[in-house]
Amino acid sequence: MSEPPPLYDHGPGTPLDIDRDFYRRLAEDLDGRTPVERFVIPIRSGRAWTVPAAHLCRIVAVDGPQVGDFNVWNRHNPRERFWASRTRQLHGTHVTVFDRLWSCLPYLRPMLTFTADTVHYGVDEDGAGCHDLLGTRCDPYVRKMLNGEEFDVSCHSNLIRAVAPYRLTEFDVHDVLNVFMVTGLRRDGRYFAKACPAKKGDYLEFFAEMDLLCALSTCPGGDISVPLMGPHRGDPLPTCKPLAVEVYRPAPQLVAGWKERPPVDYRGGHGLRSPEAARG
Repeated sequence: MSEPPPLYDHGPGTPLDIDRDFYRRLAEDLDGRTPVERFVIPIRSGRAWTVPAAHLCRIVAVDGPQVGDFNVWNRHNPRERFWASRTRQLHGTHVTVFDRLWSCLPYLRPMLTFTADTVHYGVDEDGAGCHDLLGTRCDPYVRKMLNGEEFDVSCHSNLIRAVAPYRLTEFDVHDVLNVFMVTGLRRDGRYFAKACPAKKGDYLEFFAEMDLLCALSTCPGGDISVPLMGPHRGDPLPTCKPLAVEVYRPAPQLVAGWKERPPVDYRGGHGLRSPEAARG
């Protein structure tokens, strides 16, 4: 029995039909790239950082399995930020090499493109995948609602503290990419998660398609092997590990001719007529 076609199918020549050889060369040229920055994010905390356009960035499981909640904005215009639901429609519920994270309306352009993923999870027997776009960040509001607890190191709170030095607030934190997180939907449609499969040294790497401001929370759920909510919840603290971030400048010849994609050139207006147009 054949599957129905994707709703957002595409043909050659669209931004979804990327130059795979370009991104493959970027991933493979390890000797030609120059390290720019490296830091480690401790357990149950968050940090924000910038990635210049045409640079590479890795999120690394430095000590073993650990989930990270990732946000990203246009460095110069934080109103342009990652749009999880449209990315999910264009690529799928989980992302890997050659997938992109797309920005919100009215911009709708690739913010970054994944170049390397050492987890290689694929789709398992329950239909689950890794690097999750189905869910979102844990937050203190749902924890108080379901567990009755006050908790200030949820991913939502970690991201808020991380972006505060960049003059962003809680209202700027948005739906996330759950890096290294395995999730799926049950037959009844409910969301589930499995233990993180990342091993020490595994990484997810991307190429910045514009100047980016990124933020990452080391999830307080650690490797998600311990239930976080409900009557069977436990203490995941022993499973929590840090994550590292590495930024690289690729060899100049590899990005020669690369250009940032402009926002979609829809004429705007949405069919509304201005008072001046109505009078004339």
